[in-house]
Amino acid sequence: MIPTIEFVKIRRSMLAIAFAFSSLQVALSQDSVIDFESAIVGKPIPTWSENGVTFELAHQPSKSKAIGRMTFFPHLGTDRKGIVNAMANEAIPLRATFNKPIKKIELTLWGSTTSSAIVEAFDTDGQRIAKTELGQVPVRSRPEEHIPFFELVVEGDGIASIEVSGSQPGGFIAVDAIRWSQ
Repeated sequence: MIPTIEFVKIRRSMLAIAFAFSSLQVALSQDSVIDFESAIVGKPIPTWSENGVTFELAHQPSKSKAIGRMTFFPHLGTDRKGIVNAMANEAIPLRATFNKPIKKIELTLWGSTTSSAIVEAFDTDGQRIAKTELGQVPVRSRPEEHIPFFELVVEGDGIASIEVSGSQPGGFIAVDAIRWSQ
């Protein structure tokens, strides 16, 4: 049976609608990612904003009159960078504030051997709505290995900000990448 012209037109229209719908689904489900690759390593800064997220310290230092700053730190042996607290004598959590509420946030991190890792999620009123933690960050099994990356996920309705902490003074937790979908 040879399809009629009308049938071919209807079939093309249906395919176009199906394609448009699948494109819309992909666009709505795409994750946003920040990986700090455009940042300058070693330059202390008070805030960093990218892709609708502002990073800063959760509070100003209490042990000095210095202005709280963060810096970008290289992951040795790779080209990757992470954002860390630049206050070496005071472990202040790093805060990321989102311009729109989020439900799920995935972080790729690495840290110094003395560190644990804690991610807390807060709503717009500053109330903690979720927390995840790792008692001790993964460490190298041999000196020639790279410091291992690890992932933590925090979920909850209406996440407006997160705080990353867990290092001791002199140690660090570096946020290598942050991924979320709205």
